[in-house]
Amino acid sequence: MSALSTPGGFRESIDSFLAWIELERGLAANTVGSYESDLIQAAEFFHEKNRSDWTSVTEADATDWIYSLSEKEYLTSSLARELTALRMFAQFLVRGQVRGDDFTELISGPKLIQKLPDALSYEEVERLLKTPDERTPQGLRDRAFLELFYSSGLRVSELCGLTLQQIDLEVRVLRVYGKGSKERVVPIGSKAAEALGLYLEKGRPALVGSKTGSALFLSRRGTAISRKTVWFWIKKYAATAGIEKTVTPHSLRHSFATHLLAGGADLRVIQELLGHENISTTQIYTSVEGRRLLDEHTRFHPRNKSEL
Repeated sequence: MSALSTPGGFRESIDSFLAWIELERGLAANTVGSYESDLIQAAEFFHEKNRSDWTSVTEADATDWIYSLSEKEYLTSSLARELTALRMFAQFLVRGQVRGDDFTELISGPKLIQKLPDALSYEEVERLLKTPDERTPQGLRDRAFLELFYSSGLRVSELCGLTLQQIDLEVRVLRVYGKGSKERVVPIGSKAAEALGLYLEKGRPALVGSKTGSALFLSRRGTAISRKTVWFWIKKYAATAGIEKTVTPHSLRHSFATHLLAGGADLRVIQELLGHENISTTQIYTSVEGRRLLDEHTRFHPRNKSEL
């Protein structure tokens, strides 16, 4: 993110802080870059709350910013890093006498507990995928996006942003633009390719409207499907399928990764398919699989069974 995109009253102090942590504290370039991105993001948030510069930011503003990030499905570790950057910066402002108080002093940070993804079982996935009514254009659409979620491990934002140009059903690959517009190529499974083919042949043409562009998945108005719509239908289909777990688009992404790992896929391959920048983000799935194996061992090993 460039300096020009940062609200003017905030940028000068950020630049001074970045120079300090790089030259005086000796922090790595990657860390400095991450802190810059975090602080610019915070500055934009505070600017939208009508704060003119860092002297007008309050503790409540900082708390609202952290809360807004948690609503965007940030990992706990990412939230902790964002807050660390803001804390260090606030202390820097106090030392430089830009402010008389530390506006982050009383903010409680997120607990660094990695929540295990609530992955679906194979049987639950099968039930969910069979739920849409494929006799209707909407049902064909929904079956296609459910299959694609599970086949390719997409984020909901990635799925909603797909265009026809990103799909190659002949080669069965999908070009995805993920976080930071980073591009990756992921395979499309045979079942997903079949569902997409049916949707493109019989479903999408019936949904095309006067405002339709190149979006792959269309709403009833002929525009690109929204995240809200995807969430609504996944929740509805999960209830219809009798799945008692809380099911979200992210659940299918988790299930994709967990089932790949259980089948023997390499963690680095899963990292690439998911579009994770750091392997540590992907490693949570090893915890998931380890928990599953422990549960199975507890249930079925004869030495774990109580005597009759």
